[in-house]
Amino acid sequence: MIFKDFRNLLGIACAACGPALAASGSDDALSAAYDAYRAGDPIRLARHAKRLDGHVLEPWVDYWRLALRLEDAPVSEVREFLSKYVNTYLAERLRTDWLKLLGKRADWGEFDREAALYARDEPEIRCHGWSSRLQRGDEAALAEAQSIWLEPRELPEGCGRLADAMVAAGRFSVTDIWRRVRVLFENGQITAAKTALGYLPKDEAPDERLLAEAARQPRRLLDRLPKNLERRATREVVVLAGLRYARSDPQAAAELLAGRLAERLPERELAYLWGRVGYEAAREHHAEALKWFKRAGDASLDDDQLAWKARAALRSGKWQLVRESIDRMSGKARKDTAWHYWYARALAAQGDEPGSRAYYLRIAGQADFYGLLAAEELGYVAALPETMHMPGEAEVEAARREPGLARALELIRLGMRTEGVREWLFTIRHFDDPKLIAASELARRAEVYDRAIHTADRTARLHNYALRYPVPFHGVFREYAKNHDLDEAWVLGLVRQESRFIADARSSAGAAGLMQLMPGTARYVAQKIGLRNYRPKSVTEIQTNVSLGTGYLRMVLDQLGHPVLASAAYNAGPARARRWRDAARPLEGAVYVESIPFPETRDYVKKVMANAVFYAAVIESRLTPLKAKLGIIAPRVPGEPVDEELP
Repeated sequence: MIFKDFRNLLGIACAACGPALAASGSDDALSAAYDAYRAGDPIRLARHAKRLDGHVLEPWVDYWRLALRLEDAPVSEVREFLSKYVNTYLAERLRTDWLKLLGKRADWGEFDREAALYARDEPEIRCHGWSSRLQRGDEAALAEAQSIWLEPRELPEGCGRLADAMVAAGRFSVTDIWRRVRVLFENGQITAAKTALGYLPKDEAPDERLLAEAARQPRRLLDRLPKNLERRATREVVVLAGLRYARSDPQAAAELLAGRLAERLPERELAYLWGRVGYEAAREHHAEALKWFKRAGDASLDDDQLAWKARAALRSGKWQLVRESIDRMSGKARKDTAWHYWYARALAAQGDEPGSRAYYLRIAGQADFYGLLAAEELGYVAALPETMHMPGEAEVEAARREPGLARALELIRLGMRTEGVREWLFTIRHFDDPKLIAASELARRAEVYDRAIHTADRTARLHNYALRYPVPFHGVFREYAKNHDLDEAWVLGLVRQESRFIADARSSAGAAGLMQLMPGTARYVAQKIGLRNYRPKSVTEIQTNVSLGTGYLRMVLDQLGHPVLASAAYNAGPARARRWRDAARPLEGAVYVESIPFPETRDYVKKVMANAVFYAAVIESRLTPLKAKLGIIAPRVPGEPVDEELP
């Protein structure tokens, strides 16, 4: 009797565990199928695929199977897949692969048919499209395709073949080829520059030894200039050496430009190099940067150079030069909210209050760094909307039934985050505000906080700031912010930018956890704060990670004395954050942030500080002016004591 009852209980237990065991089995099969796809093993993939019929990710399995043999697949099978999964990310992904293959084969009839249904802007496919038009005798494609020539990187295969055809057709002159080479040298793309030089006629090609010296030892070449610079190729190599040298030492490059190079190079090349020296010097906050920009005269500066000229002018308080630099930017560059704001500030500094107000009004409603600052200049402190859209259960359930969202969440759950994020982005691309907020709530409930934040951020008229600025693990953050005497809103703002609250997040550089700690930093802080029994593998544990992250943030704040500097240091290191201060004068916090040389760190600090404003409103109902948070950054003091450098 006892044995019979035990069997019954065992049966009930097994019945309850059945779904979990089935899920575990399908998870294993799916992971094995994915591994087989990545290994290029169609036989092993087919074996595991048999266990996945009806699985939510069955469309992905179908894609993997077809993608592995796409080169040999009949057109009818590809069309069948695209029809079966129409308007899905997988169809778009396969169509991308298919179009590249068709372009490579020069199968322009089938290419044109599929390209007409393609919604993305993929550079290589765009190049194949121009090639197709050229095959049909559409000469207008040549003019349009010239835009690819100045891309500051190696051209993809399809664009490379198009460039070959354009050079053969005489669409690029020797001057055009050297112009591309300069752009590539400016961006450190030396290998791509050598590819471009291959388009030169033999009698116009540079000496290979000189070219190698320009790339690897530019100072040596500039110290021992060729005797004769009459030949264009030789002169251009000297200019390339000047470019390379300016990147490493703008001060020394300026001395050469003002000395022996001034006597040997034509005025046009000198002006060009002065523009590059000014740019590199501005990025290093060199006191002479504006003087060197001035020596470029009327040389054509690109948007990046003009941006750094404007930043150098900001740090010097030269508002007229700020205006002039922004005025010379392209229309596209001037649309950046940064330049709207600083142009308004320049107008205000010169007494044009109506003009300044008009510029502030253009961006004041935007929930970002410069939108907040513009609103404050108009006399308003940003507050949360009085009403927030709350999705109903029916709306959330409708989001749950969206196949693309279901696939995305399942991919993320299984550790295929990159694929899941792409599936999610494709699915929500045309959602209206209520559907976006419902999808965001669905992601929040699944604890996929990065998708919740990103999706809620996309709304235009209806908003939900609790979803935009969520507070998972709130008790942990509150405890450690209090323990280390840190502003909790600032800590949350930093974590939102670091990991979007994904506890097991890992960067390509090796940073881990909510607060994205590097292994060396985690070990150092654990030792400093006396964290017992610390093990590297525990760095993604929530309490351990937050304890170490807030401990490190306290250290950099103590060392640097300002949250803006500490934010910059958290991303780029304390030494750089100190170095980016001005040597002679205090800097307004916003000027310091805008003139951070690393684009990633500049964007990071802007977002962290703006996030802190919104988190103060969400968790404390506190209105905090961003400008007050940014404050004033004290100058570097000669001989100032430097605490122990943090990792």
